Amino acid sequence: MNTRRGLLLLAAGAALAGRARAAAGFPARYAPTAVAPAGLPQRYEFDLTPALERARREKKRLYVYLNASDCPFCRKYEAFLEKSAGELVPHFAKEWLVYDLRANLSVQADRLWFRVGDKAWPYKEFMRHLGDERERQLVYPSVWLLDAQGRPLMQMPAGTGTFETVPEQLEILRLEQ
Repeated sequence: MNTRRGLLLLAAGAALAGRARAAAGFPARYAPTAVAPAGLPQRYEFDLTPALERARREKKRLYVYLNASDCPFCRKYEAFLEKSAGELVPHFAKEWLVYDLRANLSVQADRLWFRVGDKAWPYKEFMRHLGDERERQLVYPSVWLLDAQGRPLMQMPAGTGTFETVPEQLEILRLEQ
């Protein structure tokens, strides 16, 4: 192979790897559904309607994961999930549908919206809608556990160091508080 062609192939491979990293999120072994935001660039609006419809149809719960493509703590959590997939995937698959909401660190609470049906809420109102009255800043990663009607199943911690052991993750999946 000539040098020029080799360099072109190397550059193309690097570009594809970069795109794969940008698309990283919840590990594929958990069968996540990636949700892209609408309303860009002013607003990042995630429509949870299809997720809730599917949860009702399949009689499962929702594990809604908000991550940022440029968040090192998100990548750390995802690496933990990948490493622990053998132990965790069976528990996820049994009762949970994973929805992977993808943003980036520049998306702050004032630009983050959630939609269910014909209603849309900015982040802080969405948190209040879920019954979370804590005045909490938006942090990445964040997880919400919802039933098929969109009701929260438990208050979740968020951010770095959150549920990064198999026993802690299993407690969450079993809704132990």
